[in-house]
Amino acid sequence: MIGGAILALLASAFLGVSDFLGGLLSRKVALVTVLLLSQLVATVAILPRMLWESPLDNAGPALFWGVIGGVATAIAVASLFKALAIGTMGIVAPITSLSVLVPVGVGLATGDTLSWLLGAGLMIAIVGTVLASGPEVRTRTAGHGPKPIILAILAALGFGVANLSVALGSAANLTTTLVSNALTVLVIYAVGALILKQVPHADRRSLIGIAAIGILGISANLCFALASTVAPLTIVAVLASLYPVITVLLGWRILGEHLKRMQLVGVIAVFLGVATIAAAS
Repeated sequence: MIGGAILALLASAFLGVSDFLGGLLSRKVALVTVLLLSQLVATVAILPRMLWESPLDNAGPALFWGVIGGVATAIAVASLFKALAIGTMGIVAPITSLSVLVPVGVGLATGDTLSWLLGAGLMIAIVGTVLASGPEVRTRTAGHGPKPIILAILAALGFGVANLSVALGSAANLTTTLVSNALTVLVIYAVGALILKQVPHADRRSLIGIAAIGILGISANLCFALASTVAPLTIVAVLASLYPVITVLLGWRILGEHLKRMQLVGVIAVFLGVATIAAAS
């Protein structure tokens, strides 16, 4: 259990830095370039795992969940990077931590009971989201408005489905799940680049950052997948959803972002709600 918790927290740390870099670079480099090149690096980085674990063992369910998770990941990452690029990171990132609601919802649908503590956590998280995003939706100046909030919610749903898929697939074959997931995302982004007729290009400094995104992202996926095999999914999913804390802190420290009092209360409430859900899981 302790090992699984540590791996899940590592996944959060890797994702928090990766998302910050993704949002930051997407402000000056074409989004499709950031997505495609970072995913190319991530895919190359995960392929050597096939030397340690055969991708053919129990491959059917792992391949199925890997592809499902790949589609969800492609949508989630693209939505998140775009939202972080055009919106306030301190607002967008916490909303995506609501991805934990997907595995919790599946658990409730398959027989888990809704305790008063879990119900309270859900309500706190939802109220916090409203408080944090409300001023953003009403503001019409650049970097605000409903679009970043809608994209953040879409990212949260995508990450929730992706995490659930990775956990289910990893129970069958961790390597096949991660490799098929990475390849699916890569194919989707490549097709997107062809449709948009954009040739990925960036300066050397940006390329280093994009490579870091890929390495951090696949490292987070690997840590999450390993954690889900040694600890309950509900606990792992909640701990892994704490990555926005890192993104928020980096946005505040490096970009100098400032939140209104109501928004700050909302962000704290979101994290408190997620922590309460973890305690109830």
